[in-house]
Amino acid sequence: MNTASTICVVGNGIIGKVAALGLAQAGFSVTLLTPPASQPAASSGSWDVRVYALNQVAHALLSSLRVWDALDAARIAPVDAMVVNGDGPQAGGRLSFDAYGARAGVLAWIVEDSNLNAALDAALRFAPNLNRVAARAIRLEQQAEEAVIHLDNGTALHAALVVGADGAQSWVRAQCDIGLDYRPYGQRAVVANFSTALPHHGAAHQWFTSEEGIIALLPLPGNQVSLVWSAPDALADTLLQEPLSQLAARLTNLPRQPFGELVPLQPESVKAFPLALMRPHQIVAQRVALVGDAAHVVHPLAGHGMNLGFADVTALLQVLAERGERDCGDARVLRRYARERKEDILLMQIATDGLERLFATDLEPVRVLRNVGLNLLDQLPVLKRRLMSHAMGKPLAPSVKKG
Repeated sequence: MNTASTICVVGNGIIGKVAALGLAQAGFSVTLLTPPASQPAASSGSWDVRVYALNQVAHALLSSLRVWDALDAARIAPVDAMVVNGDGPQAGGRLSFDAYGARAGVLAWIVEDSNLNAALDAALRFAPNLNRVAARAIRLEQQAEEAVIHLDNGTALHAALVVGADGAQSWVRAQCDIGLDYRPYGQRAVVANFSTALPHHGAAHQWFTSEEGIIALLPLPGNQVSLVWSAPDALADTLLQEPLSQLAARLTNLPRQPFGELVPLQPESVKAFPLALMRPHQIVAQRVALVGDAAHVVHPLAGHGMNLGFADVTALLQVLAERGERDCGDARVLRRYARERKEDILLMQIATDGLERLFATDLEPVRVLRNVGLNLLDQLPVLKRRLMSHAMGKPLAPSVKKG
């Protein structure tokens, strides 16, 4: 059996679907392996509490795959500005970014999880060279010429390359015996949606506090915002147990909060997700490449965990397009993919982990210094522009070479 251009993508999340779609459109024979019970969730019409701030890299990849235009545009909010508030009296330091200063039309786009999944599921139904298999993988066999995934129904999938896109608790990563550095933050991301008394003007606002974690209010279409509160576990328990109206009151009373009174969107919904830093010792193994949360998990304070996954897929598509006569699971091809992603992943891990540690410190001298630093950085437009350029990513769509 010739498997030189055959790829198996393991995972049913957004990054797995994007990887499968991109690889199929590039001409590879792709199998998307998903858990047996996973079915696309029907949209309820209410606003999804799980949203993503997609950057230029994500936008470019989704556009190149013809997914962006299939999204429900009425449920996407462009981010035109971002304001970061420190802690202390009157919120301490302050740092602001805007699209004009970043020399860009938009800083990011806020997109619901359900909106993105619906567009991807529709695209996958019509993708060439793609087969979806709902089964449970029980063993990964890595051979010199191919990888074999044994399934619980007694069958097996043969591929030149296995793409592990199966999340933070990756089965593929575990099968490869890849070591992992894991550090829980003792926090959970509490998410919910609210209407605002005043317009948000496309601005995202973030508050760094030492005692209550990091609070972000992201713009949704209309006078509505989405909350992502990275709260210490004890506070997260309180936020989840109290009425959502009380959470709205907490947000209304934030220092320098520009939205006025917040009211929970109907039907009321709040969820929470545990936060941790996860650093696999490598993102490739024999016949295997990891993407998305299988390859890295960072603190959501910068909103770029999902964007790192889109950048992984973009880099993998680019490397495979330039592989020459080698098969798609060749060790030299995979090593190049690892090199391409190493710096970007490391910088984001250092930045998010460093900021979380810095603002978790409650010592007064540290509090003063970090607020002074925010105010100083706000007065340095060249440095601000460089920071924003890195956060927005380089909008380079992958070139496509048929597999």
